[in-house]
Amino acid sequence: MADQDSEAWRVRQAYARRAGRGLDSRYEYWRPENLFIFQARERAVVGLLRKANMLPLTGCCVLDVGCGDGAVLRDMVRYGAAVDDLYGVDLLADRVERARELTPGAHVSLADAQSLDFEDGSFDLVLGFTLLSSIVEPEARARVASEMRRVTRHGGLVLLYDFWTNPFNRDVRPLRQAEVRSLYPGSRVDLQGTTLAPPLLRLVIKLPGGWLACSWLDMLPFLRTHYVAAVHI
Repeated sequence: MADQDSEAWRVRQAYARRAGRGLDSRYEYWRPENLFIFQARERAVVGLLRKANMLPLTGCCVLDVGCGDGAVLRDMVRYGAAVDDLYGVDLLADRVERARELTPGAHVSLADAQSLDFEDGSFDLVLGFTLLSSIVEPEARARVASEMRRVTRHGGLVLLYDFWTNPFNRDVRPLRQAEVRSLYPGSRVDLQGTTLAPPLLRLVIKLPGGWLACSWLDMLPFLRTHYVAAVHI
């Protein structure tokens, strides 16, 4: 329990530092670079959900682990899920409060993902977007991944969006694709690369014709820093 509490404390401190530096505003949806990232990510997410025969999400029970303000949960409504079938947990109280405000009807609670208060096999789809990379302690990361597997029904899906490289942020530890497979041994994992390297994207998209240039660059797999992984449970 002490190790579990220490990693949760570290994550809270990391997000507090980020908020103190005003970094949250860098991720506003309407910024051109973020719009490009989110649209590319959505194409990858929808593609993998379609491949898993999960669209539409009508009747599916969905959990977002580390849900933040609930933005990804609200995406699930557009994919066919009912709001009453949406659940979210987050470690930060202010984000839980914001998610409840923006996603009325969803079930959002304050929780440490290392110990989820749900029965085994409760969900058809469990989401973790830039979640595991925020957990730097290996045992804590394994506990969260195990909990996500536990609460996913047999035949369901764990859907991860994360990065494999991020050399400038000491508060995170990249999640390599090989590690995803090791965290979910015996499960089929479908991977889709996405997200043009953000430093390059922020530079190029400001240029004349920048959106088109970024679209061309995004076709080069080695310039993508993130991926979406669909883990079949």
